[in-house]
Amino acid sequence: MKKPFVTKAQIEEIVKKYPTPFHIYDEKGIRENAKALKEAFSWNKGYKEYFAVKATPNPYLINILREFGCGCDCSSLTELMLSEAMGVKGEDIMFSSNETPAEEYEYATKLGAIINLDDFTHIDFLEKTIGYIPETISCRYNPGGYFEIANNIMDNPGDAKYGFTTEQLFEGFKLLKEKGAKHFGIHAFLASNTVTNDYYPTLARQLFELAVKLKEETGVHIAFINLSGGIGVPYRPDQESNDIAVIGEGVRKAYEEVLTPAGMDDVAIYTELGRYMMAPFGHLVTQAIHEKHTYKEYIGVDACAVNLMRPAMYGAYHHITVLGKEDAVCDQMYDVVGSLCENNDKFAIDRMLPAIEKGDYLVIHDTGAHGFAMGYNYNGKLKSAELLLKEDGSVKLIRRAETPKDYFATFDCMDIFENFQF
Repeated sequence: MKKPFVTKAQIEEIVKKYPTPFHIYDEKGIRENAKALKEAFSWNKGYKEYFAVKATPNPYLINILREFGCGCDCSSLTELMLSEAMGVKGEDIMFSSNETPAEEYEYATKLGAIINLDDFTHIDFLEKTIGYIPETISCRYNPGGYFEIANNIMDNPGDAKYGFTTEQLFEGFKLLKEKGAKHFGIHAFLASNTVTNDYYPTLARQLFELAVKLKEETGVHIAFINLSGGIGVPYRPDQESNDIAVIGEGVRKAYEEVLTPAGMDDVAIYTELGRYMMAPFGHLVTQAIHEKHTYKEYIGVDACAVNLMRPAMYGAYHHITVLGKEDAVCDQMYDVVGSLCENNDKFAIDRMLPAIEKGDYLVIHDTGAHGFAMGYNYNGKLKSAELLLKEDGSVKLIRRAETPKDYFATFDCMDIFENFQF
């Protein structure tokens, strides 16, 4: 059973200052999780987690992870700028992007970030953009086909737009070496949100075997292997959580069986986790403000897909707890919906919940990653605040809610609004 990290009493106190809807994050949970990840890979001398900034681009939260040695995985100019503003520079930044504009490669180079190339043609593009090939460089690998674990298809890399083919990777490493690269990284993301302890070890073994062949056939120095993301979270209450200690041990076993005998025990292991690092430690808190009785039973809340896009975009499941009714019988079937002029603006469809009354507070679980970050302004809706529940029980505002003034600020013709009182 999923339990929220906030109580009804806490929320009733918080809303006196910060009205719903808002995202709230659990500092204690974030710290414990980051510590466990670091310990799980402590066997590897060069291990580093590069937090996927795209998942939760908030400096207050990223700085918590930095206390545990985490760097930043960036995919855009503004993510690079955010990292720089926090004092993250050099090889503490992994720049993993695709269809990358020249100015973004220039900015990443200025910061000294490790550049992770997504395509063979980007070798020439990068060289023409910055004038040289960095001594340390990474390439994203896509083996094509399907990615399987124990005959179960986990995902379809061959249908993804990312990465070098196997042939391109070998040719790419040879070309990069000729152009001056000395230290190489291999990066791969072959399955998303896996809830199995076998994903990373299986992926790692494939990449380790590839690394040995690359070294043998191209003579390059493989400095690191980036397992990227893919470790998921149990969005549904009947799913079991991944055990990061078991995962780390599985990767260690593959490392010692493949890389060590090949004389490659200096290879660093990198990860690029976003969802695993943050998702369970974020809640979207919203209030029931309407009920509707037509062909179905609807509960209308003051949040909408602007605040959490995943259910509308992917049909993703997010568990819902009605605060104060955690132990009540779930004998009512509802669609829990927002106010957008879109029929897919639904946080839950045909969900069995306890009887909900107007004024009840609902916690939507696992919104700590790809929650606020995917927000938008359709229908002129404004993004909500982000709060941090600190370890001492206090609450800190870490991003204020948007205002109408923010919404109109990008118009060049602001004179239209010069006499308007926001």
